[in-house]
Amino acid sequence: MKKNNSGFFLSVSLVLFLLFVCPKLSISQTDLDKKVRQFLDTHKRIGANMNVPYQDGQLLYKLVLNNKYTRALEIGTSTGHSTIWIAWALSKTGGKLITIEIDKTRYKQALKNIKEAGLEDFVDARLADAHDLVPELKGPFDFVFSDADKYWYKNYFLAVDPNLVINGCYTTHNVSERQNGEYLEFLKNLPNYSTTVDNKGGGVAICYKKSE
Repeated sequence: MKKNNSGFFLSVSLVLFLLFVCPKLSISQTDLDKKVRQFLDTHKRIGANMNVPYQDGQLLYKLVLNNKYTRALEIGTSTGHSTIWIAWALSKTGGKLITIEIDKTRYKQALKNIKEAGLEDFVDARLADAHDLVPELKGPFDFVFSDADKYWYKNYFLAVDPNLVINGCYTTHNVSERQNGEYLEFLKNLPNYSTTVDNKGGGVAICYKKSE
């Protein structure tokens, strides 16, 4: 009578997986976190090229991570600092970011920064005019960060709104009662969105979609 060894081999396979595969995955994320933190700490005081303040980057990171968002869009890459914060969170949720920049010089610098931070696998960076590209994107998206030409903010929102999922979050930079107030009033009057403003950095409007 032959013994059934399938259970034994299954157990051995599981042990080998836990010993050799899982630690590698853990170390990989740990190494990535270290690389990202090193980049962000090195460039913490750099405020040029229309990048977000450190506090706003932390806010974007927490919004994505805490809500487990995976399908993100950024309108206005600049040189990639906000991109890095968002992509870092997506590296933990298993997601990816589409980011759009119109200026070729800033776009090239963003690619270098994203690579230096080790996040190129989580970013789809596109050199394009967001006025044209954003309406063409199909989505769906569960997180959006808008930080491009301020006079076009409402148009970006209207273009993305149909492709933003319920409970998704649409964030906009440089918004407060004193700056881009008309746009903020528009957001607050939307019946299917809940809007607040975080003023710890440059002013971020945070809009959660409650229904279609």
